Amino acid sequence: MDMRPLGRSGLQVSPLCFGGNVFGWTVDEALSFRMLDAWVDAGFNFVDTADVYSRWVPGHTGGESETVIGKWLRQSGKRNRVMLATKVGKPMGEGKVGLSPAYIREAVDASLRRLKTDHIDLYQSHDDDPSVPLEDTLGAFADLVKVGKVRAIGASNYSAPRLAQALEVSQRAKLPRYECLQPLYNLYDRAAYEAELEPLCVREGLGVINFYALASGFLTGKYRSAADAAKSPRGGSATEKYLNPRGLRILDALDKAAKQYASTPGQIAIAWQVARPSITAPIASATSMGQLNELMAAAQLQLDAGTLAALDAASAETPAA
Repeated sequence: MDMRPLGRSGLQVSPLCFGGNVFGWTVDEALSFRMLDAWVDAGFNFVDTADVYSRWVPGHTGGESETVIGKWLRQSGKRNRVMLATKVGKPMGEGKVGLSPAYIREAVDASLRRLKTDHIDLYQSHDDDPSVPLEDTLGAFADLVKVGKVRAIGASNYSAPRLAQALEVSQRAKLPRYECLQPLYNLYDRAAYEAELEPLCVREGLGVINFYALASGFLTGKYRSAADAAKSPRGGSATEKYLNPRGLRILDALDKAAKQYASTPGQIAIAWQVARPSITAPIASATSMGQLNELMAAAQLQLDAGTLAALDAASAETPAA
């Protein structure tokens, strides 16, 4: 497995990251353990979760995903083979939200307890919190790095101006900097990242671990008509957002490439992202061993220049004449 540097953090991660939002939600504990074992045993090391996963599920309070991962880490003994990423800042109820120093200290200890580990490799701000000075948030992260609870920090869902401001504050105040960005990015959702965030990340040497790499499953090709929305919990939102002329044009290009490479549309969609120089590791999740095996194969798939260009053209906001 060819590992990739995560920004300037010194951390080395696999070219694909397992999205842990499914653990304890659409994937039960037993299957989660089997998937995580298969992932690590195949040579991948990167797993991303968040304290808030899966609070949106009726009866859940948040922390379900971290708890499953923690039990697996304790049972498997594979902590030293995992680059573990989690996040802080989304609403956890009872006023637990944001990036104040006091809340970051509280939240990191709660995550460490659930994860059954003494350190988090990558701790990320899940959302920007303009109500707290960046110096205070980054100072709190600096304290966590100093005592060994966190190895590196990252940002998720930041705008380019705010990310640039945070990097400037880190440099000026000699504080740890955000070493990576976690933005929305895939073959369909390209514009927001490519316009401002990508040039900034390349210029500053930041890692990029994009979420929704398969556009809520749309890029696998399983949603090709409105009737397909019933296929999964995310089907309704996926068809509403992506099932349009541009989305169908992208699927057509994916189908052609999949045929050429004897693979699947989803594998081609992942391989296109893995090939993009600014991307460190797309984040994708799976709910079955079959899907997981597809993902792992996608990370090894190398697309030729003609295929990459065809996918670029098909997914352009304005199609070429």
